[in-house]
Parts: sequence; C-alpha cells; structure tokens
Amino acid sequence: MKLILTQQVAGLGAPGDVVEVKDGYGRNYLVPRGFAIQWSKGAEKQIAVIKKARAAREIATLDQAKEVADSLKGLKVVVKAQSGKSGRLFGAVTAGDIAEAVKTAGGPDLDKRRIEITNPIKTTGAHQVTVRLHPEVSGTVSLNVA
Repeated sequence: MKLILTQQVAGLGAPGDVVEVKDGYGRNYLVPRGFAIQWSKGAEKQIAVIKKARAAREIATLDQAKEVADSLKGLKVVVKAQSGKSGRLFGAVTAGDIAEAVKTAGGPDLDKRRIEITNPIKTTGAHQVTVRLHPEVSGTVSLNVA
C-alpha cells in the first residue's frame, strides 16, 4: 500500500514522505489515526504543501540545532501542577505543558512532538526531558515540577 505521511512516524518517515507499507498497517493504523493519507496523483500535489509547512517549523541546519541545544542547557524551566500531600500529581505533565513552560521561561518555541518523555512525569521535583532538535542533535531540558 502506498501512502503519504502527514505526521512524523518513528521508524517510517517524516511528513510529506511517500512510503510503501503493508496493507493492514496502513488501513488499520496509519490512515485512521491521521498519520497518513492514501497516495494518488491528486494527493501527490499535497506533498509540496506538507513539506513547505514542515520546513517552516523545523530547525533547518545542524548549527542552528546546536545553538538551540546550548540555549536549552542553561534554561530553568518550572511547570506548575496540582499535587497531593505526598508530592504525587493529579495527572501527568505532558509534552505540551513542557513546550509552553520552555517558551515562558524565555527559551525557543519547541514543537511538542519533538519532546520525548520516557516515563510519565507524575511527581514533583526535578526531571530531565530530551528534545529531538535534528536527526543528529538532541537537547536536554532541566525541568522542575512545582
């Protein structure tokens, strides 16, 4: 099955890429969740629009990614969340919350899909979060949940 990706899919490709996948994977997972659209000659024209939008929000060069990673290192990011007496949160800190907190702390505007949270953040205190800035560069954000 030939598909055009509309979002980043780990291990498969980036938005705008034309990929060949098994029928069941495309029909049951990628298309219903909005990660891809069916390939056709008409849809081929949408690739340019998707790639243009991706280029506008993506960090273009390796040097630029390294600058953003350096700016993230010295940043003090605080996320406020409600917690119980034991320090356990009522919910979890999401990637969207972290992206917003980085922006309010004076950091760069990050895409929440680039933020990798390995384990859900459900306690107050200091945490480390990785941000994929470029295929070769990752930055680390020191996060304090209060």
